[in-house]
Amino acid sequence: MKLSILDQAPISANQTAQEALVNSLKLAQAGEKLGYTRYWIAEHHNLPGLACSAPEVMLSYIGANTTKIRLGSGAVLLPHYKPYKVAEVFNLLATLFPNRIDIGIGRAPGGSAEATNALSDNFLQNVWKMPALVKELIGFLENDFPAVHDYSGLSASPLPETAPVPWLLGTGKKSAFLAAENGIAYAFGQFMSDQDGVEIVKQYRDTFIPRKNRHQPKVILTVSVICAETNEKAEELAISWLIWQLQKEKEEQLLGVPSIEQALKYKPNKKETMHINKMKENIIIGNPNVVKKRLQQLQVKYQADEMMIVTITYSIEDKIHSYQLVAEELLQ
Repeated sequence: MKLSILDQAPISANQTAQEALVNSLKLAQAGEKLGYTRYWIAEHHNLPGLACSAPEVMLSYIGANTTKIRLGSGAVLLPHYKPYKVAEVFNLLATLFPNRIDIGIGRAPGGSAEATNALSDNFLQNVWKMPALVKELIGFLENDFPAVHDYSGLSASPLPETAPVPWLLGTGKKSAFLAAENGIAYAFGQFMSDQDGVEIVKQYRDTFIPRKNRHQPKVILTVSVICAETNEKAEELAISWLIWQLQKEKEEQLLGVPSIEQALKYKPNKKETMHINKMKENIIIGNPNVVKKRLQQLQVKYQADEMMIVTITYSIEDKIHSYQLVAEELLQ
Protein backbone atom coordinates (compact mmCIF):
# COMPACT_ATOMS: atom_id res chain seq x y z
CA MET A 1 0.00 0.00 0.00
CA LYS A 2 1.23 3.49 -0.84
CA LEU A 3 0.85 5.97 2.00
CA SER A 4 1.14 9.75 1.98
CA ILE A 5 0.73 12.69 4.35
CA LEU A 6 -1.65 15.64 4.32
CA ASP A 7 -0.62 18.41 6.71
CA GLN A 8 -2.96 21.25 7.71
CA ALA A 9 -0.19 22.93 9.76
CA PRO A 10 -2.27 23.20 12.96
CA ILE A 11 -1.08 25.44 15.77
CA SER A 12 -1.26 23.90 19.23
CA ALA A 13 -2.10 25.82 22.37
CA ASN A 14 0.91 27.66 23.82
CA GLN A 15 2.66 27.42 20.44
CA THR A 16 3.59 30.08 17.89
CA ALA A 17 2.84 29.88 14.19
CA GLN A 18 6.58 29.66 13.55
CA GLU A 19 6.86 26.62 15.80
CA ALA A 20 3.91 25.01 14.02
CA LEU A 21 5.54 25.53 10.62
CA VAL A 22 8.86 24.13 11.85
CA ASN A 23 6.88 21.11 13.03
CA SER A 24 5.51 20.76 9.49
CA LEU A 25 9.09 20.40 8.27
CA LYS A 26 9.78 17.82 10.98
CA LEU A 27 6.72 15.87 9.84
CA ALA A 28 7.81 15.91 6.19
CA GLN A 29 11.32 14.79 7.13
CA ALA A 30 9.93 11.98 9.29
CA GLY A 31 7.58 10.93 6.49
CA GLU A 32 10.50 10.74 4.08
CA LYS A 33 12.48 8.51 6.42
CA LEU A 34 9.45 6.28 7.07
CA GLY A 35 8.78 5.69 3.36
CA TYR A 36 5.72 7.86 2.74
CA THR A 37 5.23 8.65 -0.95
CA ARG A 38 4.27 12.30 -0.76
CA TYR A 39 3.71 15.20 1.63
CA TRP A 40 1.04 17.78 0.83
CA ILE A 41 0.32 20.92 2.82
CA ALA A 42 -3.01 22.73 2.83
CA GLU A 43 -3.88 26.37 2.14
CA HIS A 44 -6.01 28.26 4.66
CA HIS A 45 -6.73 31.95 5.18
CA ASN A 46 -7.61 33.75 8.41
CA LEU A 47 -8.59 30.52 10.15
CA PRO A 48 -7.56 30.40 13.82
CA GLY A 49 -5.18 27.57 14.59
CA LEU A 50 -3.98 26.89 11.02
CA ALA A 51 -0.59 28.33 10.07
CA CYS A 52 -0.15 27.86 6.32
CA SER A 53 -1.61 30.48 4.00
CA ALA A 54 0.95 29.94 1.22
CA PRO A 55 1.77 26.28 0.44
CA GLU A 56 4.22 27.32 -2.27
CA VAL A 57 6.42 29.06 0.30
CA MET A 58 6.35 26.10 2.67
CA LEU A 59 7.11 23.68 -0.16
CA SER A 60 10.28 25.56 -1.04
CA TYR A 61 11.35 25.44 2.62
CA ILE A 62 10.54 21.75 2.96
CA GLY A 63 11.99 20.84 -0.44
CA ALA A 64 15.31 22.39 0.53
CA ASN A 65 15.39 20.25 3.66
CA THR A 66 14.33 16.90 2.18
CA THR A 67 15.66 14.85 -0.71
CA LYS A 68 13.11 12.48 -2.25
CA ILE A 69 9.57 12.64 -0.84
CA ARG A 70 7.11 14.15 -3.32
CA LEU A 71 5.78 17.56 -2.32
CA GLY A 72 2.53 19.25 -3.18
CA SER A 73 -0.31 21.56 -2.32
CA GLY A 74 -3.40 20.11 -0.76
CA ALA A 75 -4.72 22.29 -2.34
CA VAL A 76 -3.88 25.53 -4.07
CA LEU A 77 -7.27 27.28 -4.17
CA LEU A 78 -7.46 28.14 -7.84
CA PRO A 79 -10.44 30.57 -7.89
CA HIS A 80 -8.30 33.04 -5.91
CA TYR A 81 -5.54 33.14 -8.53
CA LYS A 82 -4.71 33.41 -12.21
CA PRO A 83 -3.66 30.02 -13.65
CA TYR A 84 -0.58 31.53 -15.29
CA LYS A 85 0.88 32.67 -11.98
CA VAL A 86 0.08 29.34 -10.33
CA ALA A 87 1.83 27.52 -13.19
CA GLU A 88 4.89 29.78 -12.88
CA VAL A 89 5.15 29.12 -9.14
CA PHE A 90 4.87 25.34 -9.43
CA ASN A 91 7.12 25.17 -12.48
CA LEU A 92 9.72 27.01 -10.42
CA LEU A 93 9.30 24.48 -7.60
CA ALA A 94 9.57 21.62 -10.12
CA THR A 95 12.77 23.18 -11.48
CA LEU A 96 14.28 23.44 -7.99
CA PHE A 97 13.12 19.95 -6.94
CA PRO A 98 13.03 17.81 -10.11
CA ASN A 99 10.36 15.11 -10.42
CA ARG A 100 9.07 15.77 -6.90
CA ILE A 101 6.29 18.33 -7.29
CA ASP A 102 2.53 17.78 -7.31
CA ILE A 103 -0.03 20.53 -7.69
CA GLY A 104 -3.26 19.73 -5.92
CA ILE A 105 -6.09 21.97 -7.13
CA GLY A 106 -9.14 22.97 -5.10
CA ARG A 107 -12.10 25.31 -5.48
CA ALA A 108 -12.94 26.11 -1.83
CA PRO A 109 -12.41 29.58 -0.38
CA GLY A 110 -10.22 28.16 2.38
CA GLY A 111 -11.16 30.77 4.95
CA SER A 112 -13.51 33.48 6.12
CA ALA A 113 -15.68 35.61 3.86
CA GLU A 114 -13.53 38.61 4.75
CA ALA A 115 -10.37 36.78 3.69
CA THR A 116 -12.02 35.68 0.46
CA ASN A 117 -12.97 39.26 -0.38
CA ALA A 118 -9.45 40.43 0.41
CA LEU A 119 -7.94 37.76 -1.84
CA SER A 120 -10.26 38.04 -4.82
CA ASP A 121 -12.77 40.53 -6.21
CA ASN A 122 -14.73 37.85 -8.02
CA PHE A 123 -14.31 34.55 -6.20
CA LEU A 124 -17.81 33.22 -6.88
CA GLN A 125 -17.54 34.03 -10.58
CA ASN A 126 -14.24 32.16 -10.68
CA VAL A 127 -15.82 29.14 -8.97
CA TRP A 128 -18.29 29.03 -11.88
CA LYS A 129 -15.30 29.37 -14.24
CA MET A 130 -13.43 26.53 -12.52
CA PRO A 131 -13.58 24.15 -15.54
CA ALA A 132 -11.99 26.80 -17.75
CA LEU A 133 -9.41 27.71 -15.10
CA VAL A 134 -8.37 24.07 -14.72
CA LYS A 135 -7.97 23.64 -18.48
CA GLU A 136 -5.92 26.83 -18.65
CA LEU A 137 -3.67 25.73 -15.81
CA ILE A 138 -3.08 22.32 -17.42
CA GLY A 139 -2.24 24.06 -20.68
CA PHE A 140 0.44 26.14 -18.98
CA LEU A 141 1.82 23.15 -17.05
CA GLU A 142 2.09 21.16 -20.28
CA ASN A 143 3.29 24.21 -22.23
CA ASP A 144 0.77 23.27 -24.86
CA PHE A 145 -1.76 25.70 -26.30
CA PRO A 146 -3.16 25.47 -29.83
CA ALA A 147 -1.91 28.12 -32.23
CA VAL A 148 -5.35 29.73 -32.25
CA HIS A 149 -5.37 30.12 -28.46
CA ASP A 150 -4.84 33.55 -26.93
CA TYR A 151 -1.82 32.20 -25.02
CA SER A 152 -0.05 30.66 -28.02
CA GLY A 153 3.70 31.06 -27.54
CA LEU A 154 3.40 32.04 -23.87
CA SER A 155 5.31 29.84 -21.40
CA ALA A 156 5.05 29.69 -17.63
CA SER A 157 8.79 29.87 -17.11
CA PRO A 158 10.99 28.34 -15.99
CA LEU A 159 10.03 25.15 -17.79
CA PRO A 160 11.16 22.14 -15.73
CA GLU A 161 12.34 18.90 -17.28
CA THR A 162 9.47 17.15 -15.52
CA ALA A 163 6.27 19.15 -15.15
CA PRO A 164 4.36 19.30 -11.85
CA VAL A 165 1.73 16.57 -11.67
CA PRO A 166 -1.79 18.02 -11.40
CA TRP A 167 -4.34 16.51 -9.03
CA LEU A 168 -7.88 17.69 -8.51
CA LEU A 169 -9.02 17.56 -4.89
CA GLY A 170 -12.64 17.32 -3.91
CA THR A 171 -15.47 15.79 -1.94
CA GLY A 172 -18.28 15.67 -4.49
CA LYS A 173 -19.41 14.72 -7.97
CA LYS A 174 -18.46 18.03 -9.59
CA SER A 175 -14.80 17.66 -8.69
CA ALA A 176 -14.77 14.00 -9.74
CA PHE A 177 -16.25 14.81 -13.13
CA LEU A 178 -13.88 17.74 -13.65
CA ALA A 179 -10.86 15.55 -12.93
CA ALA A 180 -12.17 12.81 -15.22
CA GLU A 181 -12.92 15.06 -18.19
CA ASN A 182 -9.44 16.58 -17.97
CA GLY A 183 -7.74 13.21 -17.61
CA ILE A 184 -5.97 14.10 -14.37
CA ALA A 185 -5.57 12.32 -11.05
CA TYR A 186 -8.20 12.71 -8.31
CA ALA A 187 -7.85 12.98 -4.53
CA PHE A 188 -11.09 12.36 -2.63
CA GLY A 189 -11.30 13.93 0.83
CA GLN A 190 -13.11 11.16 2.69
CA PHE A 191 -12.16 12.74 6.02
CA MET A 192 -14.29 15.82 5.32
CA SER A 193 -17.12 14.37 3.23
CA ASP A 194 -20.57 13.13 4.18
CA GLN A 195 -21.42 12.00 0.65
CA ASP A 196 -21.28 8.55 -0.95
CA GLY A 197 -17.59 8.62 -1.68
CA VAL A 198 -17.51 5.18 -3.26
CA GLU A 199 -19.99 6.25 -5.92
CA ILE A 200 -18.13 9.52 -6.51
CA VAL A 201 -14.82 7.74 -7.05
CA LYS A 202 -16.53 5.18 -9.30
CA GLN A 203 -17.97 8.02 -11.37
CA TYR A 204 -14.48 9.45 -11.77
CA ARG A 205 -13.10 6.13 -12.98
CA ASP A 206 -16.06 5.44 -15.29
CA THR A 207 -15.92 8.85 -17.00
CA PHE A 208 -12.13 9.27 -17.11
CA ILE A 209 -10.86 10.54 -20.48
CA PRO A 210 -7.22 9.56 -21.16
CA ARG A 211 -4.90 12.31 -22.38
CA LYS A 212 -1.23 12.40 -23.30
CA ASN A 213 0.84 10.78 -20.53
CA ARG A 214 -2.18 10.14 -18.31
CA HIS A 215 -3.69 6.98 -19.70
CA GLN A 216 -5.32 5.63 -16.54
CA PRO A 217 -7.35 7.17 -13.71
CA LYS A 218 -5.52 7.49 -10.40
CA VAL A 219 -7.13 7.96 -6.99
CA ILE A 220 -5.85 9.06 -3.61
CA LEU A 221 -8.19 8.59 -0.65
CA THR A 222 -7.55 11.04 2.19
CA VAL A 223 -8.52 9.83 5.65
CA SER A 224 -8.15 11.05 9.22
CA VAL A 225 -6.09 8.74 11.45
CA ILE A 226 -4.86 8.80 15.03
CA CYS A 227 -2.75 5.79 15.97
CA ALA A 228 -1.09 4.80 19.24
CA GLU A 229 0.17 1.61 20.85
CA THR A 230 -3.23 0.93 22.41
CA ASN A 231 -6.80 1.84 21.54
CA GLU A 232 -7.08 3.65 24.87
CA LYS A 233 -4.05 5.83 24.16
CA ALA A 234 -5.31 6.63 20.66
CA GLU A 235 -8.69 7.68 22.08
CA GLU A 236 -6.89 9.89 24.57
CA LEU A 237 -4.87 11.58 21.82
CA ALA A 238 -8.00 12.09 19.73
CA ILE A 239 -9.78 14.10 22.42
CA SER A 240 -7.62 17.15 21.66
CA TRP A 241 -8.74 17.24 18.02
CA LEU A 242 -12.37 16.50 18.83
CA ILE A 243 -12.71 19.25 21.43
CA TRP A 244 -10.88 21.67 19.13
CA GLN A 245 -13.45 20.97 16.42
CA LEU A 246 -16.27 21.70 18.87
CA GLN A 247 -14.64 24.96 19.89
CA LYS A 248 -14.14 26.03 16.28
CA GLU A 249 -17.75 25.30 15.38
CA LYS A 250 -18.92 27.37 18.37
CA GLU A 251 -16.57 30.15 17.24
CA GLU A 252 -15.03 30.30 20.67
CA GLN A 253 -11.85 32.27 21.23
CA LEU A 254 -9.28 29.63 20.39
CA LEU A 255 -5.75 29.22 21.67
CA GLY A 256 -4.97 26.39 19.24
CA VAL A 257 -5.28 22.61 19.51
CA PRO A 258 -5.74 21.99 23.25
CA SER A 259 -3.55 19.65 25.22
CA ILE A 260 -5.11 16.40 26.41
CA GLU A 261 -5.35 17.87 29.91
CA GLN A 262 -7.08 21.00 28.62
CA ALA A 263 -9.43 18.98 26.43
CA LEU A 264 -10.47 16.71 29.29
CA LYS A 265 -11.52 19.76 31.30
CA TYR A 266 -14.10 20.58 28.64
CA LYS A 267 -17.44 19.05 29.62
CA PRO A 268 -19.58 18.57 26.50
CA ASN A 269 -23.32 18.63 26.87
CA LYS A 270 -25.56 15.87 25.52
CA LYS A 271 -25.82 17.43 22.06
CA GLU A 272 -22.06 17.97 21.85
CA THR A 273 -21.40 14.40 22.97
CA MET A 274 -23.59 13.14 20.15
CA HIS A 275 -21.67 15.38 17.75
CA ILE A 276 -18.33 14.03 19.01
CA ASN A 277 -19.52 10.47 18.44
CA LYS A 278 -20.63 11.44 14.93
CA MET A 279 -17.23 12.96 14.14
CA LYS A 280 -15.48 9.83 15.39
CA GLU A 281 -17.31 7.79 12.76
CA ASN A 282 -15.19 9.51 10.14
CA ILE A 283 -11.85 9.06 11.92
CA ILE A 284 -9.75 5.95 12.27
CA ILE A 285 -8.69 5.82 15.93
CA GLY A 286 -6.87 2.84 17.35
CA ASN A 287 -3.80 0.68 17.75
CA PRO A 288 -1.64 -0.22 14.72
CA ASN A 289 -3.54 -3.41 13.94
CA VAL A 290 -6.92 -1.65 14.06
CA VAL A 291 -5.66 1.18 11.85
CA LYS A 292 -4.09 -1.25 9.39
CA LYS A 293 -7.31 -3.21 8.96
CA ARG A 294 -9.43 -0.07 8.56
CA LEU A 295 -7.07 1.42 5.97
CA GLN A 296 -6.98 -1.84 4.03
CA GLN A 297 -10.77 -2.07 4.10
CA LEU A 298 -11.13 1.50 2.82
CA GLN A 299 -8.57 0.95 0.09
CA VAL A 300 -10.48 -2.08 -1.18
CA LYS A 301 -13.84 -0.33 -0.80
CA TYR A 302 -12.73 2.70 -2.81
CA GLN A 303 -10.24 0.86 -5.05
CA ALA A 304 -7.79 3.60 -4.11
CA ASP A 305 -4.30 3.64 -5.58
CA GLU A 306 -2.94 5.41 -2.53
CA MET A 307 -4.01 6.36 0.99
CA MET A 308 -3.25 9.83 2.31
CA ILE A 309 -3.37 10.38 6.07
CA VAL A 310 -4.13 13.55 8.01
CA THR A 311 -3.35 13.40 11.72
CA ILE A 312 -3.89 16.20 14.23
CA THR A 313 -2.64 15.84 17.80
CA TYR A 314 -1.52 18.35 20.39
CA SER A 315 2.15 17.36 20.27
CA ILE A 316 4.33 16.86 17.21
CA GLU A 317 5.90 13.84 18.92
CA ASP A 318 2.56 12.06 19.17
CA LYS A 319 1.74 12.99 15.57
CA ILE A 320 5.01 11.66 14.15
CA HIS A 321 4.72 8.54 16.32
CA SER A 322 1.24 7.93 14.89
CA TYR A 323 2.61 8.07 11.34
CA GLN A 324 5.51 5.84 12.41
CA LEU A 325 3.22 3.14 13.80
CA VAL A 326 1.14 3.13 10.62
CA ALA A 327 4.26 2.94 8.44
CA GLU A 328 5.64 0.02 10.46
CA GLU A 329 2.42 -1.90 9.81
CA LEU A 330 1.95 -1.10 6.13
CA LEU A 331 5.26 0.07 4.63
CA GLN A 332 8.02 -1.88 6.34
